[in-house]
Amino acid sequence: MAPLTDAESLRQAWRALSCKDGGEGWRTIPIQLDAPCRLLAGRHCPGDEEAIIVGFRGIRPPPEAHLPQGHGFSVAKPFTEILGSTHAWLALSRKAAGGLDLFAMMAGDVVRLLEGCATVGEERLFQLFLARIRAWQDFMERGHDGVLGKEVETGLFGEMVVLKSLLGAGMPATSVLDAWHGPLDGLHDFLIGPGAIEVKTTLSANGFPATVSSLEQLDETLRQPLFVAAVRLTLGSAGVSLPEFADDIRGILCAEPTALGTFESRLVQAGYLQAFADRYVRRFTHSGTSILPVEGAFPRLTRMTVNPGIGKARYEVDLDLSGAIDVGLVHALEMLGGK
Repeated sequence: MAPLTDAESLRQAWRALSCKDGGEGWRTIPIQLDAPCRLLAGRHCPGDEEAIIVGFRGIRPPPEAHLPQGHGFSVAKPFTEILGSTHAWLALSRKAAGGLDLFAMMAGDVVRLLEGCATVGEERLFQLFLARIRAWQDFMERGHDGVLGKEVETGLFGEMVVLKSLLGAGMPATSVLDAWHGPLDGLHDFLIGPGAIEVKTTLSANGFPATVSSLEQLDETLRQPLFVAAVRLTLGSAGVSLPEFADDIRGILCAEPTALGTFESRLVQAGYLQAFADRYVRRFTHSGTSILPVEGAFPRLTRMTVNPGIGKARYEVDLDLSGAIDVGLVHALEMLGGK
């Protein structure tokens, strides 16, 4: 049994497998895994594609047409005669056009998820497994290069500030992570009960300029109540980097493996990869968050307030001039039904 360490261990296992002797089918090596599922490193011949093959007992996988597929990988049910019928097997394989470096990073991340969530039960572990692969699918479809631009980095940090505040306010961890839709390119960053919280983050010392991405984003008739969380950050050596803040939240979630698994998937979907953590050198200090209800005279453009000839709009609002009163997160959660 090969010891489990990281993506390099998978690379070593793949190098030990060869298609040079001809023939077709799977070449496999068992990988030690502290989890209720089984894990093999594999190479499929004659195509020579690297793979990890995971076996779940008592699980019925969805039809192959419903399995996630990415630009550089595929998920399929392998021929199981040599694998045995006691488990339901799924193979995560590199496509011929997919880069090995990125696939190894993805496979290593999936293996860490399986081991980190070993206590959640096999059915839930299977769902987390598919969710993590779909997170990588989203990552690849959006064409991320693994390192966020500065504006996106700032926005992600702001969303994580609100996420941590929701945890601190007593909202269950799994509910907070299920509510976090910002990395999914959702209309709003957090969907809670019938309403939502949209996070806006600034580094500006003068005013609070916030970009609104559509006519729907601040339309409280679509989700009600609707709040804007205005997160103000400053840069400086006394602050924390994005990777350090992610580690802080991991520490909070360490006793909640399901929530932690979802958190890691959301980071991937946002375009943040832990492998590139050393590329994030800016250090942020959180100097305050205002929770502003979107109602009444709050400055916004919606489909009901603009000329019907306007199909789309992207605009900027100065939240310091909105006239809205900070109601606080606890009160907002009470209104949203999240407490």
